[in-house]
Amino acid sequence: MKALFMVTGRGIGGDAAVALNIANTLSKYNFQCEFALNHGSIGSLFQKNGINWHETSIPQAGGHAATKTKLAKGGFKTIKAIYEAVKLFRRVKPDVVVGSVGGGAIVGCTAAKMARIPSVGISATPSDSRVAKISTTVALPESPLFKSKTYNKKVYKSYMPINPDIIGGNREKALKMMPEEFIPDLPTILLSSGSTLFEKMALAASKLRDSGIKANIVIIGHPLDEKYRKFLETPGILYLGYIDWVSDLFKLADFVIITDDGVMLHEALACNLPIITLLRVKYGRYHDMGRVFKGAMVESDLDDLDKIANEFLKNIDEKRDKAFYYGKEVLKAADKIAKIIVEEAGKN
Repeated sequence: MKALFMVTGRGIGGDAAVALNIANTLSKYNFQCEFALNHGSIGSLFQKNGINWHETSIPQAGGHAATKTKLAKGGFKTIKAIYEAVKLFRRVKPDVVVGSVGGGAIVGCTAAKMARIPSVGISATPSDSRVAKISTTVALPESPLFKSKTYNKKVYKSYMPINPDIIGGNREKALKMMPEEFIPDLPTILLSSGSTLFEKMALAASKLRDSGIKANIVIIGHPLDEKYRKFLETPGILYLGYIDWVSDLFKLADFVIITDDGVMLHEALACNLPIITLLRVKYGRYHDMGRVFKGAMVESDLDDLDKIANEFLKNIDEKRDKAFYYGKEVLKAADKIAKIIVEEAGKN
């Protein structure tokens, strides 16, 4: 059996990771997995894994920040992309198409409907949630479908699929990588907004440092703008830049301060790490993850972060127990989604 993943973005971020993590599990069910990216995509995550990909038009759907104007412009590109995708399907001959978030879900599932091929859409935005009308859909926590109480037998709810290797980090390796200013006897707070460091997260590290909290303040990520470094390259903040050993660093952290979206949030829970989500870091987006992961996660605005972080440390054991509960479920997500795809492919 063959699954073709239609992947939004440049093949370097969360949408690509979602597709790869599902495909890795799907391969255990004797599926051959192939991938399609937008023309000219960098595809770093695929290159790293020695994976080639097909090129076809996969416009961005606009995501959570989509405006009516962007959606209208994207609509014209999407119509053209759907017909191009149908031609790709005829050449590749997949048994099932998997649309990975945003434009990948919209183009993939619509084209699959036209080509009469079973499809599964992975939804995480208001725009791609519409594929539930034409395709079996897996709603991730950021999708409005995940929180909806309306019953639809074609919609499945799942936590985000992650690579289980994330839980296999090495604490001793992380200790060797830390700057000499790191104090092992203190709690460690890890701040991150993903591979890209946004301004509000940089300001959060500075605010914690100025609050006098008794903890190692560690922050990672490549700055979206180099001017953010002035908040970080100062005493009291351990800025590590972009790193590829996050799984090891997780073993040092007592809790994390991250954005309320994406793969890293789920990875932290899988590693039994409680979370403070700093709100509206990325272009004002808000996903209400505190309601999804009650007890393991607390939301905070920048103004209140120092107070909430201090209170969080006092109740860290209770928060860690909740994170352990959700972490077990997160680790099952990839297999849950893979089984849905296997069932859908069987209808072909």
